[in-house]
Amino acid sequence: MPPSEEWPGRRAAPPADEAVTEHESDLGANDELGLRVSVGTLARVLFDGAEDERTMIALERTATARDVEGRSDVAVVAKPFGGGVRIVDPAALRDAIGEFRYDSDRSRREGDFRIQIRPSSWDAVKEVCRSHLGREAGGIVDTSPECELAEEFGDVLGTGIEPSQYRLHPVRMLVADTPRATSSGRAPGHPTVRIYYVFEVWLEDTQIVGSILESTRTSDGDLRMAALRQADRGGRGRANAALVFGLDELTSTYLALPRDRRDGDVTVRGHRLAGNVSAVLDGVDAPGYEIHHFFRG
Repeated sequence: MPPSEEWPGRRAAPPADEAVTEHESDLGANDELGLRVSVGTLARVLFDGAEDERTMIALERTATARDVEGRSDVAVVAKPFGGGVRIVDPAALRDAIGEFRYDSDRSRREGDFRIQIRPSSWDAVKEVCRSHLGREAGGIVDTSPECELAEEFGDVLGTGIEPSQYRLHPVRMLVADTPRATSSGRAPGHPTVRIYYVFEVWLEDTQIVGSILESTRTSDGDLRMAALRQADRGGRGRANAALVFGLDELTSTYLALPRDRRDGDVTVRGHRLAGNVSAVLDGVDAPGYEIHHFFRG
């Protein structure tokens, strides 16, 4: 399977709310709203290996082309499937945490929980997110991962995934209290704290599993070339493929690392894995995370 450069089924951003007030249209950090918050979902995507029945974990591998000092540079990084949590009721969120701004026009248009807040509002943000643990509908934010899964599987495989093709099980919430400079193009370099809702996704559709195994054969070099081709055509400069490991193998690799390295980028079998991979692995204690085990069953 060739690397996927763009899934035509990717959902278009919803139109901006015509009733957006003046303070909602202001974007980005200022002297008062200096702390960036990113709230998202991470999915531990698992399936049974066909040959030896080992449990396998699938990651999303992305090549991103950027212009660095006049030359093209492509980074290839694998991370868990996942995406943004959406703010359903901005007015109620403002009542709960105080003034905030979206970090970018894209976040405001899409309703993504990527915002700038007063540092003193961080505890209130965490309380809002804790209050939505396990909530399936309603409330201030939408934590369900189904739409993001469909989009990301579309990016990787060229076709989306339906809820009937997997079993979904919520696992935990992770809070990263220490601000770190983000590499996100929405607010590059801004100090960011994070909250992740972690889910387990067990694939049951053999055709989807087969497509993932085929996609993982794509080399990082092929991904780099695909990203450069798309950038040359004026596109996003991105290309995607899957990357598969044995779950026990990957967990053991992280457990063998010093604890203070587990939430940073790690190279495994020649592939660069993002710092949040450890967040979806059971039993891997990483620094900087406050863990809320809120689902059992």
